Amino acid sequence: MFSKILIANRGEIAVRVARACRSLGIGVVAVHSSPDRDSALVRMADESVNIGPAPSRFSYLNIPNVIEAALQTGAEAIHPGYGFLSEDPDFAEVCADNGITFIGPRPDVMARLGNKASARSEMSAAGLPLLPGVVEPVATADEGAAIADSIGYPVVIKAAAGGGGRGITVVRDPAQFRQAYTATRRTAHSVFRDSTVYVERYLDRARHIEVQVLLDEHGNGVHLGERDCSVQRRHQKLVEEAPAAGLTPQQREEIGAAAVRGALAVGYTGAGTFEFLLDDRGNFSFMEVNCRIQVEHPVTEMVTGLDLVREQILIAAGRPLSIKQEDVRLDGAAVECRINAEDPSRGFAPAPGLLDVFDLPGGPGVRVDTALTAGAQISPHYDSLVAKVIAWAPDREQALARMRTALAEMRVEGRGVVTTRDLHLQVLSDPVFQAGQHHTGFLDGATALSA
Repeated sequence: MFSKILIANRGEIAVRVARACRSLGIGVVAVHSSPDRDSALVRMADESVNIGPAPSRFSYLNIPNVIEAALQTGAEAIHPGYGFLSEDPDFAEVCADNGITFIGPRPDVMARLGNKASARSEMSAAGLPLLPGVVEPVATADEGAAIADSIGYPVVIKAAAGGGGRGITVVRDPAQFRQAYTATRRTAHSVFRDSTVYVERYLDRARHIEVQVLLDEHGNGVHLGERDCSVQRRHQKLVEEAPAAGLTPQQREEIGAAAVRGALAVGYTGAGTFEFLLDDRGNFSFMEVNCRIQVEHPVTEMVTGLDLVREQILIAAGRPLSIKQEDVRLDGAAVECRINAEDPSRGFAPAPGLLDVFDLPGGPGVRVDTALTAGAQISPHYDSLVAKVIAWAPDREQALARMRTALAEMRVEGRGVVTTRDLHLQVLSDPVFQAGQHHTGFLDGATALSA
């Protein structure tokens, strides 16, 4: 087992990882940017290292500085959390070159799955269903237009290296395809430094279903059930729940088995998420893999009783999985709301500022993951997440009721600060959502919710 782990992240996920380290008796090294010198992680850590100024490219994305901090402090492993360097195969390779364990999949596996086009090819070979489209990158606008004509509109053009909802363009009119193709490639090159794109059928009323997997270095793999992440804005998730409402036992078994089959086929190790789209006829299609812990992992923890970050660390230390598939039992239902410092009335524009009031909810089955306290500054330099509120109950109806109560208790106030709390309350009270009939276009069609 590791004696010391460096956490190459900030905010609530860094605090979450530090707590898992503490539960295993592992020392914690925090790296931080200059404005994060007094952060919750730094206060929790045994050691801390300043790795640069506020901009991420000079601090949390600065690989040499992160590695040097690990070497200086004697950290044997690095946990990347989510975002930043968590899905960077070059960073994982540099860790290995310096004798440091990267807590995640191998660099070659991450590279193959991090590119959405190659991931589609790998999963197609493993027998997972795909939406109509191509598994190879599309080289020209004419080639893409021909593919779109053959599979039928609407289609979606996606950046192969994309993530975070960026590099995605839906095309409904053939006359707009070439312009959309060029624009998407330009965005992909600007944001991801890789202009490769591919084309597939677009589903207007799909549900976004993902499966949590755990795999060790000894060939063992399990899935921990599925999550519904269909409530989104600009392809970014706002509300997640486990299990997904309305799936049949057969659908749950099939989608979970498919995720494990795909993970085993590519030699995946650690915690990962296989994401699927479910159409209105109940058919699911593979979409992508997230090679890291997910923001929404707490809902899976609440219904399984497992500490997923602890499992990540044990797997990285070479331990075999402590559970088999038949040991996995789902208990009740859980829902998570991401409370961001964003203004829904202004197109979800960031609304950071100084927190004057930060009252968090409590009660049976309620969990809050955050790194903030009253008096803290919500920085404009980083992700706008303020807190994740998670509610568990014996069934979905009660879990939603607990979440509404929890959000009503929550107070986040400050100069310039606006949050998505009220939008979440509207979503939770919407009859379509309560009936489990929402889909990825739910917020787009519910103008009253985002106005």
